[in-house]
Amino acid sequence: MLQVSNLSKSYNGKLLLDKVTFVVNPGEKLGLIGRNGHGKSTIFKILMGEEDADDGVWSTSKNYSIGVLSQYFEFSESTVLQEACLALPDYGGWKEEYKAEAILAGLGFTDKNLKQPPSEMSGGFQMRLNLTKLLLSEPNLLLLDEPTNYLDIVSIRWLRGFLKTWEDEFILITHDRNFMDAVCTHTMGILRYKLRKIKGPTEKWYAQTAQEDEIYEKTRQTEQARRADTERFIERFKSQAAKASLVQSRVKLLEKQGQMEKLQDISELEFKFSESPFAAKCIQKISALNFGYSSDKMLITDIDLDIRPGDRIGVIGPNGKGKSTLLSLLAGELSPLSGTISNHEKATIGSFGQTNINRLNFANNVCEEIMSVHPSISMGYARDLAGLMMFSGDDALKKIKVLSGGEKSRVLLGTILATPVNLLLLDEPTHHLDMQSIESLKEAMQTFSGAVVLVSHDEMIVREIATRLIVFDDNKAFLFEGNYDSFLERIGWSFEH
Repeated sequence: MLQVSNLSKSYNGKLLLDKVTFVVNPGEKLGLIGRNGHGKSTIFKILMGEEDADDGVWSTSKNYSIGVLSQYFEFSESTVLQEACLALPDYGGWKEEYKAEAILAGLGFTDKNLKQPPSEMSGGFQMRLNLTKLLLSEPNLLLLDEPTNYLDIVSIRWLRGFLKTWEDEFILITHDRNFMDAVCTHTMGILRYKLRKIKGPTEKWYAQTAQEDEIYEKTRQTEQARRADTERFIERFKSQAAKASLVQSRVKLLEKQGQMEKLQDISELEFKFSESPFAAKCIQKISALNFGYSSDKMLITDIDLDIRPGDRIGVIGPNGKGKSTLLSLLAGELSPLSGTISNHEKATIGSFGQTNINRLNFANNVCEEIMSVHPSISMGYARDLAGLMMFSGDDALKKIKVLSGGEKSRVLLGTILATPVNLLLLDEPTHHLDMQSIESLKEAMQTFSGAVVLVSHDEMIVREIATRLIVFDDNKAFLFEGNYDSFLERIGWSFEH
């Protein structure tokens, strides 16, 4: 059991958490939500002793252990399996080793991977190894900060099942709302420096919060109107001796009542893609597409596809199978080994991916980078877009080189919003976005008149957006004419057969 009481934290005089109080009871699984930068990860850092609170205390019951998903990679063993086994509480042979193998397999490690040095694995697989070690260590309370960020759709489905059967407690931070609702018993949200905890899913938390805000604002307006009436009474009769006692009692009443403050507005990301008109039937035509980094290891074989206005194509499958490579091919960043990719003469493409961040001009500030993508963009419009990307005021003049990875992703999205396009190629665009921002991005994708090709491991987004799929599974890629639910019903993932 964990108890947190009156926890407060500020940075450089800017309040982040104000007297936050909550309890994690036995068996509770908490989803921690809130806007980016509002204190979710800070709570984790305080609980792990990495930062000190300005005020408040927290405590656990006796012999209660807390484990956190580390973002740092420190490995000492010569193979992945040996490194994972270090985390076993009572490592005593093959039975315990089997637990490690089962979790590693669930998170996408092959038998070959188990024998590889951890240092040779990609950053994504090193993060999965850290997650494996955390799950094997069996703490009483898991602190999971964005555990799905480096997982593919297959591994996310496995982790969801694992956490559903977890018998102790955890606190989960994730932008994947569907995942959170599937595994959590309670939702705990940070809003205006305070924290509210309810039993139930995120939808219930947002609904209750919106209702409470509405009630507060109506009460504030009613009180404001009454206060104005009282102030008019005082002003009208303050010079009349016969009314002196009445006026004085009204003055004291106002002083005693105080004044309800207007609720602080919360910045929202508002996505709307700029559209380039397109009247023809086909934006891009892919014929007999083949690609691999070597002839004996083909990633894509004989893909045929017409991308049309209004298409919403989801690209799904395990990591390392060719999804991002496909988008690089469609963007013209790679050339096919054979086959053709033909763009209509009026096709204009906007491409977003984590590797594209490195193409930002790090010497520019946020506004300069947005202005650089199109000659018609004025400083005023660039500032408006920067504001929508949550770079308001002086933040819009920050150099790209000093921004975090998440902030650079927002700048890249801003440049795409500023560029008139009719084909969007989006590779995991929801990384570094919070739940409200993801909702806005989904709406923008749904209302965009051009075509969207989307790589995502978030099943809820694929389910809501995609009407056609390119599936990478069972060592092949194929086009599926239908949505995600139809795919699960008619074909399904090979690992679940």
